[in-house]
Amino acid sequence: MTQVEVTTADRSVGVMLPRDLPAGQVLELARRADALGFDELWVVEDLGFRGGTAQAAAVLAATDRIRVGIGVLPAAARNPAFTAMEIATLGQLFPGRVDVGLGHGMPGWMRSAGAWPRSPLTLLEEHLRAVRALVRGDVVERDTDARYVTVDGVRLEPGAVPEITPRVLAGVRGPRSLALAGREADGTVLAEPCAPEYVRAAVGHIAAAGPHRVVTYDVAVVHDDPAAAREAVRPALAWIGEPDWDPHIAPLPFADEFRALRRSAGSRADFVRDLPDAWVDHLALAGTPAQVRAGIDARWDAGASCVVMVPVGPDPTGALGDLARVLRPFP
Repeated sequence: MTQVEVTTADRSVGVMLPRDLPAGQVLELARRADALGFDELWVVEDLGFRGGTAQAAAVLAATDRIRVGIGVLPAAARNPAFTAMEIATLGQLFPGRVDVGLGHGMPGWMRSAGAWPRSPLTLLEEHLRAVRALVRGDVVERDTDARYVTVDGVRLEPGAVPEITPRVLAGVRGPRSLALAGREADGTVLAEPCAPEYVRAAVGHIAAAGPHRVVTYDVAVVHDDPAAAREAVRPALAWIGEPDWDPHIAPLPFADEFRALRRSAGSRADFVRDLPDAWVDHLALAGTPAQVRAGIDARWDAGASCVVMVPVGPDPTGALGDLARVLRPFP
């Protein structure tokens, strides 16, 4: 099995723009992340919140240096020709600063929006292939074997093709989808939690034949008191008690005990309250600057290219100062 290529030069640290951040604070957080020295800022597109492309354009225009990623746009909600136009536009206006993730979307959300396909894997494969070709400036002809993507003779005009091609990543989590990412995408976005064992297992499934970015998300709190950091981050782990997150849990040494706790918990609140401290430490980036930096190093060593910290708590913008304490020195 081919190992994903990740070099030391690829290693970076990013921060996420929370989906529910008040609108008046969005550009403030982006500018602060840029000024503090984070390498990347990732925006999300979750149903009922804000659109990913619009957020990315706004924060790119408001910042000078930081690379901006979208993680992720549900492919089934989009036509690949118009998706490629949006990506190429960002790439032209902000050359070398754009990564875009495409994924299945959460099944429940996509079903409620009437956009869950019969074969999510096939749709994503066809979508990724077409979008990447179009952003490069290629002509995409009709594939008579395609089930979902039926563009026919589409291309971007030469003046609309970016000189630096934005990277198109797959935001996926299961083994078959990860293998697809290795075949058809420039990289992979892994949702939280991304314990090193999950990152290593995902990289094995990706098995890309060439350079491939692996972007990981993890909820994060940096505090001089490790216990205070752990308690602050604990509520943000409540969602991982859902069965959809099992691919993240399966590689862990405490997977069986975790599943048992998930089954026995009466509510998300009960589940997260009863998580052992050691599990919280493993499933989040929480602790002193040295402890969190060690967690980032472990994810890099497992195959991550960019480790994205998800700020939690009532003041995400204010939390960036503490999170930035892990940024230097780099190895």
